[in-house]
Amino acid sequence: MRKPVIAGNWKMYKLLGEAVDTALALKALVANANHCDVVIAPVFTALKNVTSRLEGSNIKVAAQDCAAESKHGAHTGEVAADMIKDAGCSHVIVGHSERRQFYGETDATVNAKVKSALQAGLTPIVCVGEMLAEREAGNAQSVVKTQLQGGLDGLTVADTERIIIAYEPVWAIGTGKTATPEQAQEMHGVIRQSISEVHGKAVADGMRILYGGSVKPENIAELMSQDDVDGALVGGASLEADSFAKIVNYK
Repeated sequence: MRKPVIAGNWKMYKLLGEAVDTALALKALVANANHCDVVIAPVFTALKNVTSRLEGSNIKVAAQDCAAESKHGAHTGEVAADMIKDAGCSHVIVGHSERRQFYGETDATVNAKVKSALQAGLTPIVCVGEMLAEREAGNAQSVVKTQLQGGLDGLTVADTERIIIAYEPVWAIGTGKTATPEQAQEMHGVIRQSISEVHGKAVADGMRILYGGSVKPENIAELMSQDDVDGALVGGASLEADSFAKIVNYK
């Protein structure tokens, strides 16, 4: 039985006080949410404050990215995975479409970051997803399969069992467009089959695959009703404690 994950990616929003206030408001609203794992991803500068204030709660904290390099050194502007762990985080988002689209991340960089995260004891939330032009050209599945193969290259079965996948159709992020539950289910099924082909059915059956792309309180229940949708990676609707709590408490 796969335990659902509802994760909120706060992107580049919220100063320190706002981040702590939102986290504390959310803490009260989801205190009884035992049916799923709850994760929030504030900006780097707020990680330590937020993890400290949420200690003992049922909310886990993720960073939005980590360095590909696992060894400390002359990497100005980067934050190593073990530093994120040291700040109290349990998860890290890797390969988000905005990192790929605007900051030149490749499947190879994503792969290096996944390995660094695992080495540090973090749970990577590995993002895959196609652009609108790729979907319209009929290449959505091949694009996602290629991202999966590249991003998870060289991982052992034990490594793969520690990963969460997030499918985020890029055309549905922040646009108000959402993949239909059937479209989400189809791609999640493709992802699970791809994992099965490399690491076996048992690993694939245990893999939690989240949907990300304009998830709202109004559509979460229908998305979660799909067999292979195991949760959500929520963007804009996670910025307000009330709306994110409604998504968490979808049951």
